Amino acid sequence: MPEGATPALPAYVTSYTLTSALGAGNDATLDALRAHRGGLRSRGLRGGGTTWLGLVDGLEEEAAAITGPLRAFDCRANRLLRLALAQDGFMREVARARDRYGPHRVGCFIGTIGSGLQDLEQRYQRHDPGSGDLGPEVRLDCTIHLYSAPDYCRRLLGLTGPAATISTACSSSAKVFCSAHRSLAAGLCDAAIVGGIDCANETFIYGFRALGLLSGAPCRPWDRNRDGLSVGEAAGFALLEREPRAEGAIALLGFGESADAYHITAPHPEGNGAEAAMRSALRHAGLLPDDIDYINLHGSGTPANDASEDQAVHRLFGDGIPCSGTKGWTGHTQGAAGIAEAVLSLLSIKHGFIPATLNTAEPDPDLKARIVLRNTAGAVKRVLSNSFGFGGSNCALVFGAGR
Repeated sequence: MPEGATPALPAYVTSYTLTSALGAGNDATLDALRAHRGGLRSRGLRGGGTTWLGLVDGLEEEAAAITGPLRAFDCRANRLLRLALAQDGFMREVARARDRYGPHRVGCFIGTIGSGLQDLEQRYQRHDPGSGDLGPEVRLDCTIHLYSAPDYCRRLLGLTGPAATISTACSSSAKVFCSAHRSLAAGLCDAAIVGGIDCANETFIYGFRALGLLSGAPCRPWDRNRDGLSVGEAAGFALLEREPRAEGAIALLGFGESADAYHITAPHPEGNGAEAAMRSALRHAGLLPDDIDYINLHGSGTPANDASEDQAVHRLFGDGIPCSGTKGWTGHTQGAAGIAEAVLSLLSIKHGFIPATLNTAEPDPDLKARIVLRNTAGAVKRVLSNSFGFGGSNCALVFGAGR
């Protein structure tokens, strides 16, 4: 423990789940990782060229579309939210917490960039935007509005506690852990669900292509030939409580946030903001760099982002701690990246393994972090998970056994 540090009380992760291109739920995710089966698939682009996307299968054809009192929320994003909530007994655990503490004492914090943006895109494609008519059933407050995600979740789960949307680009669903922890510590709630959602909409795909950040190959973090990211989609959740449900429960031990304020899209070239977030997370957890067993990198696969993060990681941790970037498995799931990689970190601790940096064949010799290229078994007690967004919105989370 650093000299003079007073670690914050942990928030226990009593349930968690992830649905992504790897599959629906934790078992499907773990099976794909162990089988070395990534979720990216090739897709042609308008105007020529191809890219690789990490899509969740079956959402368009889902037989049980959202109906009844919540039918106004029916869109691909909210179907993905509902599918994710239905996995791993998560809704049952939320109901237990709601019954124990009262619905007004369970918070809901969701990270997203686009929410149901795809629904708006499709309406513009079907209707004449010049007419101002997006169709008789348009309900933007239930789909595109950023608050629609926690609003839908709260209604579906019967919660009335504190709620918020966090939208800080690709760190959005990492920062929900920070907001929830502060609400728990302040006594505003006794439990909180945190999560993230984003779909692979056209705005993301062609926006990244316009920025020169969209790869024509599967994402390959830390590779010498990396040339951009692959867009993915996911929804994931975790339930945080002040008290553990079982001995040896995993907890959010610490978190750190920072803002580069360097450039609207590019990271600080030396990773100063990333380093500040990681240092803050360690200090908050009362840990030293050597106490971390594995680092789940932001690892977007773009030349500038990986180089910046590498400098920050190497200055703080040296080259002794195994690291991997998992976006080669799922694609960059945008506002859901933080929760997706948090759940992968929790699975690493529970099952004792470090996932490979998929698609990376030749590690960049100019980068110094210790990159794991193959799935590696072994005890993993504490994980640091990085999420960095446009504008230098940085977040680092530390998970491990609660105190």
